Amino acid sequence: MFDEISSVTFKGTVYQQQHGNPFDRGSADSYYGRVRDPHYYPDGTGHGTRVTDLTPAELQAYHAGYDYNEECGDKKNWN
Repeated sequence: MFDEISSVTFKGTVYQQQHGNPFDRGSADSYYGRVRDPHYYPDGTGHGTRVTDLTPAELQAYHAGYDYNEECGDKKNWN
């Protein structure tokens, strides 16, 4: 979804958004209608090791990405 690094400001905090990072994975889980499952891929989504032992800052970014997408209402149309 994000091949380049960009910034998103959500609820007063600036998050870096890059393919596979915690913010990206949170927003993707929301987009695809998945439950919250904090994780990220340091080498990009689906590449390398799936990290599930997140730091507090990574957890915050994951949940912010999920909440950001929920507020935007951007959901996969499965039809």
